Amino acid sequence: MAKITRITTQKKHKNRFNIFLDDGNGEKYGFSVDEAVLVEYRLRKYLDLDQATITSLIQKDTLHKSYTLAINFLSYRMRTKKEIRDYLIQKEVDEEHIAQILDKLSAEHLIDDRQFADAFVRTRMQTTSKGPMLVRQELIQKGVDEVFAHEAIEMYTFEIQLEKALKLAKKKLGSSSKKSFRQQIQQLQGSLMQKGFSADVVNEVTANLQNEKKDDAEWEALVKQGEKVLRKQRQKYSGFELEQKVKEALYRKGFTIDLINTFLHGEHED
Repeated sequence: MAKITRITTQKKHKNRFNIFLDDGNGEKYGFSVDEAVLVEYRLRKYLDLDQATITSLIQKDTLHKSYTLAINFLSYRMRTKKEIRDYLIQKEVDEEHIAQILDKLSAEHLIDDRQFADAFVRTRMQTTSKGPMLVRQELIQKGVDEVFAHEAIEMYTFEIQLEKALKLAKKKLGSSSKKSFRQQIQQLQGSLMQKGFSADVVNEVTANLQNEKKDDAEWEALVKQGEKVLRKQRQKYSGFELEQKVKEALYRKGFTIDLINTFLHGEHED
């Protein structure tokens, strides 16, 4: 049995207290506890503590410190259960304490993966150009249950997807003026799919963009590409064979046969 002889406030941590004990061999430092543990167990001078109680107090304080770590981690933004668990594992918290902390945080409504998923999707829709499939993948990676992820993604409607994807596509269209319109469209389709938009949305965007084709820009792109191809192919071919090689190359780049013929049979005719 040991008796508490002194309780002092730590200099650097005003909410933590050092407990000094005397077990019959003189006073010495025993352990430290958080203010919450001090109050809960009514620790005070002259209180007698047996070894089992001391061990319990130390464990209780360790749990409280780990819980405080989790609360601090949550103070920056919402977290999933998996994120909290991974963080506490990184901090070398005992698995038993992690389970208790997660249960407490859930009971206090400080973590809720369903609410997290809803908030995450809303934020991604407002602040990024990512489509729903990419956002859903992010949720799964963060440990959100697939059911919750699916429910949250449903708020990312076809109309919202289309508006976002179309805005993104129009911004990119024309940035590669050296490429044919068809080639730009193909690249846009691939880019939108990588961004996580559905095939239906990508097809609708493609249909909407057909009116964006500008003949002058297409001709300028063809001339730039055509002159480059001509310079390269003239080193090996001439006449009809040269014309066929140029046609094949430009057609693969997405230009129409009519436009290619206009280029070849105009001032660039060999």
